[in-house]
Amino acid sequence: MLLSRTYSVSIGREWQALYEAIWRPEIFPLWASGLTESHLRQEGDHWLADGADGPVTIRFTPHNAYGVMDHVVDIGGGKEIHVPMRVIRNGEGAEVMLTLFRQPEMTDEIFAQDSKWITRDLRRLKEYATR
Repeated sequence: MLLSRTYSVSIGREWQALYEAIWRPEIFPLWASGLTESHLRQEGDHWLADGADGPVTIRFTPHNAYGVMDHVVDIGGGKEIHVPMRVIRNGEGAEVMLTLFRQPEMTDEIFAQDSKWITRDLRRLKEYATR
């Protein structure tokens, strides 16, 4: 089993409306700098992004009634990273949760950097979603 940490951000928006506003893969580059800093390009049932070490393939969970926004990032060499993500009801608003799994080759420093990156991206998501 991998060590994991779940991060969340509260957003003052009805959860289903928030999910509808952010679930589409083409929205991710507007807030998820950890995923990609370029535009995503759809190719069949997956999306392509320009990663730091070359092209990255991403598969997203299809639109659904449950607020699930999981995605799988294929970083090449047969290595895939599963990123669970959810939008859930939190009273009159919503909670967006994302789980980071510490990959076997990750040092403490890289895991801490990724944690900070996720926190920053979730803040960007909140800014985007409340404009």
